[in-house]
Formats: sequence, structure tokens, C-alpha cells
Amino acid sequence: MDMTDTLLMRKAIKLSIENVKRGGGPFAAIIAKDGKIIATGVNRVAKSNDPTAHAEIAAIRKAARKLATFDLSGCEIFTSCEPCPMCLGAIYWARLAKIYYGNSKTDAKNIGFDDSFIYDQFKLEAASRKIAAECLLPDEAIRAFADWKNQEDKVEY
Repeated sequence: MDMTDTLLMRKAIKLSIENVKRGGGPFAAIIAKDGKIIATGVNRVAKSNDPTAHAEIAAIRKAARKLATFDLSGCEIFTSCEPCPMCLGAIYWARLAKIYYGNSKTDAKNIGFDDSFIYDQFKLEAASRKIAAECLLPDEAIRAFADWKNQEDKVEY
């Protein structure tokens, strides 16, 4: 980690502390490319009544809009805490090059932000999860996949 990485991480930590003072959650994220900040995000779940309003998701959305692409290859994310399962998935879908984080998922668990039950759910069959899942109308649903597969001008992601 070079000095720029350290400074960017400190900025993410500062944003998380400021967000707590403004009534938000203790999480913030910065997306940077070549040492320059592209976007920032803070946790606004309770303030916006949006369970997806995590810092990483907000930063990814802003960076994608700013760069006019869903592919954030070459960008890095500096987040005040190890990403939850939702945010980790979004980071992978956005193709970010590296994740830097301050607090661990254990640190988050210790203050009441425990995501371990979600990781445990991934291991179960869909019908056995806490929120049961059932496959319904697969023969009809597959039509969209077939149409996508055969579409010549699709944008693959």
C-alpha cells in the first residue's frame, strides 16, 4: 500500500465518522482510479428507508454514472468496513480491481451489524433458507434468456 492508498483510506474513515454525526450508519466508501477520487458514498439505510443504501452501492452507482460505464475495471474501492454480501457482490459485478477496508466483518458484528446469517443462507438449498425460495414457471421464464442469447446487438456484462 502506498501513501495515496493510505490517504484514500483515511478519507473513507473520515467520511464514515462524519456520517455517524449526521445520523447515518458508520460506513463510507470511496472509489478511486489512479489515485484520484471518482465517487464517494455513505450508508443511508435508515435515513432513506432503503435497505440497499449501503456506502459501497452508493459509491459504485455514482462512479458508474460519472464514468458512463458499468465496468469499473481499473478502479479501486476504499471502504471503512469489510463489505457485506450484497456489497461484495456489487463490487465483483462492477469489476473493481481491489478492495481496501478498515474495520472487519467481525468488528461490524460486534456493534450489531452481523451479516454471518446471510453467508450461512448461501450454503442451504433454496427451499431450506429462512426466506424460502421456490422455482415457479421456469418453462416460461426461460424465454427471456433465449431471447437474450439470440440477440445480436446485446451488451454483454
